Amino acid sequence: MIFINYLLSLKKNVIIILIDGGRVDTAMNSPIFTNLQSKFVFFPQSITYAPYTTGAMHAVLSGCYGNRTGVNSYWNVYKFKNNQFLTLADYLSENNYYTYADGHTKLIIPKFGFNEFNIHDEQEIDLVEWHSKLLEKMNLIYNDGKNFFLYLHYSKIHTGISNEVLKIFNNSSKEYFENKELNFERYSKLFKNAESYLNSIMNKINDLGLLKNSIILILSDHGVSIGEKIGERAYGSFCYDYTLKTFAYVYNADITPQTISSQVRHIDFMPTILEMLDIPINTSFEKLDGKSLMPIINGQNTSEEFAFSETGNPLNENAPPKIPNTKSIRNSKWKLIHNEYDNTKELYDLENDPNEENNLIGKNIEKEKELSKELLKYTNN
Repeated sequence: MIFINYLLSLKKNVIIILIDGGRVDTAMNSPIFTNLQSKFVFFPQSITYAPYTTGAMHAVLSGCYGNRTGVNSYWNVYKFKNNQFLTLADYLSENNYYTYADGHTKLIIPKFGFNEFNIHDEQEIDLVEWHSKLLEKMNLIYNDGKNFFLYLHYSKIHTGISNEVLKIFNNSSKEYFENKELNFERYSKLFKNAESYLNSIMNKINDLGLLKNSIILILSDHGVSIGEKIGERAYGSFCYDYTLKTFAYVYNADITPQTISSQVRHIDFMPTILEMLDIPINTSFEKLDGKSLMPIINGQNTSEEFAFSETGNPLNENAPPKIPNTKSIRNSKWKLIHNEYDNTKELYDLENDPNEENNLIGKNIEKEKELSKELLKYTNN
């Protein structure tokens, strides 16, 4: 009886599963991902801060944009301001959670607050088998009377794109950009493996009985180009929606499964998880950029937040620049992109032009001014 009462006093566990490089359009056509919607809250329009993993995931796990935390480029991954910003792992560790991260490189997420941070080798292990063992380990910890936070990184789409695209083509290769169907087939094969992985991991979570006592976040960090825009053969160069608009699925047995089609931001998931756990925000640290999504999940009318994104276009260089040189601001209807490297701007009516093919700069001055003013709020930090 004492053991049962102790378990009842615990908070919910937290499991984050990252599908690195997952495209939202592919996920929405996947039976495996579609089946999640019967139990999860599905966000088909979640906007990432950065169209590359390090920038994106530092923002997710800090609830803040990288232009404030210090991680705003590939080069600045070691510059996270941990004396000013807390991570989700920090919060959970302070609340007596055992925190464990598994990824394919130490650079992907902020390491602060983790009890264990493991780097896996895809060539040596089976990710389904390894991550299943980690779930078993976390379940034992929970059954011993301690909550856990487990971060799992599915990295094989990323690795496949690196081997089959980045090492073969460059950002101007005609062979790549003139063969979108072949590019999509290549990507779809990689995504199929991700589907199989996720199906197995969700079955394991269910078999261990972890659904009833866990909050689960399944998300992509960024999409991947299949040749939509010449100059970007994968991700990280531009601020277009095929990389910025991603997916997220949130599970909590206490909330109603639903699809929330309005725009949200990846930085909103950290404060959402903290609110679900009744963990207050520490106001002695820098204010979060993200806002809890619990009001919208609970059906309240809320105003849509602008989403800021930025990255570094390598142009003709082999490496991205040290500071971002292309930035965007958007809501669900309009997007403004400022390409600082050549001081050009792009304006898109996302409702009528979701593929961003018709640049309206100079044709809607009022909207351009409105979004330019909004973008300055982020770029002047």
